[in-house]
Amino acid sequence: MRIVSLVPSATETLFALGVGDQVVAVTHECDFPVEAQDLPKVTRDRLPPGLEADEIDAAVRALTEQGESIYDLDEPALRDLAPDLIVTQALCAVCAVSADDVRAVAERLATPPQVVSLDPTTLGEVLADVRILGEAVGVLEAAEALIADAAERIDRVQAAVADAPMVSVAALEWLDPVYAAGHWTPQLIEYAGGIDVLGLAGEHSERVTWEQVAAARPEVIVAMPCGYGAERAQEEAYTYGDELAEVGAQRVVAVDASAYFSRPGPRLVDGLELLARILHPAETTALPTAGEPVPVLL
Repeated sequence: MRIVSLVPSATETLFALGVGDQVVAVTHECDFPVEAQDLPKVTRDRLPPGLEADEIDAAVRALTEQGESIYDLDEPALRDLAPDLIVTQALCAVCAVSADDVRAVAERLATPPQVVSLDPTTLGEVLADVRILGEAVGVLEAAEALIADAAERIDRVQAAVADAPMVSVAALEWLDPVYAAGHWTPQLIEYAGGIDVLGLAGEHSERVTWEQVAAARPEVIVAMPCGYGAERAQEEAYTYGDELAEVGAQRVVAVDASAYFSRPGPRLVDGLELLARILHPAETTALPTAGEPVPVLL
């Protein structure tokens, strides 16, 4: 099978399922695993480089309000690749090429490929999509094994923090303007022994104000700007250090959102383990240590 993945999380899942050798092209943002970086790219970003957080938000809003995508899809390259399967998503216009655009291009190819859209909003749906993708590529047994491993790790985290006091958490997905993380993130916080004071599980990320963040009185703020690694997240946190300091949280940490929180793939379980270690370090010393939080000293 010849597979084109237009979603970084789908690329990660395909490789985790053992069919990375069938992936013939990916997006310009597919950077994990490292093998994916060498594959042909069939998308490009329409936003200019070097924009600040507020400028990125404004540029994205301008394009989406006009009904335009922030990504370009290379149709001639897709035609040459002749894929059997294209994996896309419709959940977030900022995360990937629009599913409607993908389907329109697929219908114009000489042999239209199957198009699978993965659009999870909860952790359970993320794991269900592993099964859907496994069925689509003929590796259902591998998908079931991956799901079982994730479920076991989730149970291990919940058992580790079961007797610990709950910690109030604000997970900030963007800092200018401020967005409270939604979708699966509030679930991850709950499973890690926390209470999300701003986000709602299964709902879109919500734009809030710094006053609302302060009024929620979080003990811990997790800066997880969408698509950024830990170092860039820390830089963003220091840029808005005055605003963060005024919230009055006991701790502010920056994390690698791109790897562990933004993408609905297998590494969300790594993100769960990371959150548990942030919120309850004494109870979680036996958990795996993929990824590390970066403290923000305000």
